[in-house]
Amino acid sequence: MKKILIIAMLTFGIASVGNAQIYYEEETGSTSFRDRLYFGGNFSLNLGNRFTFIDISPLAGYMLNENASVGLGINYLYFSQEVFNPFNGGRFDLTSSVYGGRIFARHNILDNYFAHVEFENVNTNVVSFEPNGSRTVRDWVPGLFIGGGIFQPVFQRGGINITILYNVLHEELRSPYNSAFVIRGGVTF
Repeated sequence: MKKILIIAMLTFGIASVGNAQIYYEEETGSTSFRDRLYFGGNFSLNLGNRFTFIDISPLAGYMLNENASVGLGINYLYFSQEVFNPFNGGRFDLTSSVYGGRIFARHNILDNYFAHVEFENVNTNVVSFEPNGSRTVRDWVPGLFIGGGIFQPVFQRGGINITILYNVLHEELRSPYNSAFVIRGGVTF
């Protein structure tokens, strides 16, 4: 749990650009397709003792109305970590370039609070532990994230947010994330 909190604080503190939430301007008649689009993405960096995590994940979203939006994005993550083999007690370094995509939906619950659901599918190195050693294979790993967050308008068309998500499909040995809980922070324009 301590690792999760440290990763979350570093991810938010080092300047992530996260999922966007743009206010829909019904009063001004600004309802064209272009006015409903928004852009953003994640940029996260976490460097630690025997652990490196870098996330660059741009996205595009569309406001359906003043309370709901949908979008899609691409993911690229790089991570390197030390892995423990439970069969023989050995340790080895696992390094992977992770790539894939995601789709998401978001709905405002209260003025600045929202619910969020997201599906992603990423291709990563997956460890296969065996009694005489370990090996890695490339595989697609799905994730279904549910949660919510808070959004604070700062700019004319954007602001900052923090989102807390839980991956209901998390598999400890396959996921590129250290935990089923993922915390994202961001800024949009």
